[in-house]
Amino acid sequence: MTRTRVPARVYPSAAEAAGEAKQQITHTPQTEHPAYKLAFQDNDFLLRDDLRPVRFQLELLKPELLLDEAQIGSTFVFYGSARIPEPDKAQALLDLATDDDGRRIAESLVAKSRYYDVARRLAQMASGMERDTEGKRHFVVCSGGGPSIMEAANRGAQDVGAESIGLNILLPHEQAPNLYVTPSLSFQFHYFALRKMHFLLRARAVAVFPGGFGTFDEMFELLTLIQTGKVAPIPILLFGREFWERVVNFDALADEGVVSRRDLGLFRYVDTPEEAWAHVQDWYAED
Repeated sequence: MTRTRVPARVYPSAAEAAGEAKQQITHTPQTEHPAYKLAFQDNDFLLRDDLRPVRFQLELLKPELLLDEAQIGSTFVFYGSARIPEPDKAQALLDLATDDDGRRIAESLVAKSRYYDVARRLAQMASGMERDTEGKRHFVVCSGGGPSIMEAANRGAQDVGAESIGLNILLPHEQAPNLYVTPSLSFQFHYFALRKMHFLLRARAVAVFPGGFGTFDEMFELLTLIQTGKVAPIPILLFGREFWERVVNFDALADEGVVSRRDLGLFRYVDTPEEAWAHVQDWYAED
């Protein structure tokens, strides 16, 4: 039989089509009008309100494809405040206080600065996992990509030569990725909903450090998803029992009957990175 070669494709790729369009040398009212642009090169078109569903899809798809290509099999997600100072910078926060209330708040944040080192150490431990038989990496550190606890997590991964993920969000005030996020795994989101979905799609463990509205939003969404059976249970590790029991009265929710008493078992209080990592290892230990 005569050997044949079947071409992989017969249509030009989008990149080739874009290159051809860029070399357009005919200048007429028709070719100069925005309507003539290739749809995927027309930013004004892509930014129309009517295209919001398409932008949702793109924001879901882009990180998914790049994380697949990077062989990320699972992640260890770190949530926590962007306001807790690194221990070395704690004094500077105190120095900025101008009144008694400001100093009290600064002292409270400084007292939590130890969690920076805790998050960093836990990230180091999680980043030591070897690839599986398919070459995929597991418990890859994933943070919101910003400062404080997020920075500590990405920094811990870098300490041991491991890659880590940063899922930044476009906000009215600047939030640049911290310098420890792996550049090829640094993503920016417009939609909070899509960002939160990417936090959880690969999550196999979640560490929740003291934080504010954003941390609460992320934590309670995960608890709700597990409570309602939308997501299988995974280790949820709450660092700082004293903080959490002060700001959220979980027992009162059960006493009031608005959550089940067994729902309080969806998370676990921990104090040290060693305790947290041991719990994750026990959770996934093979019989």
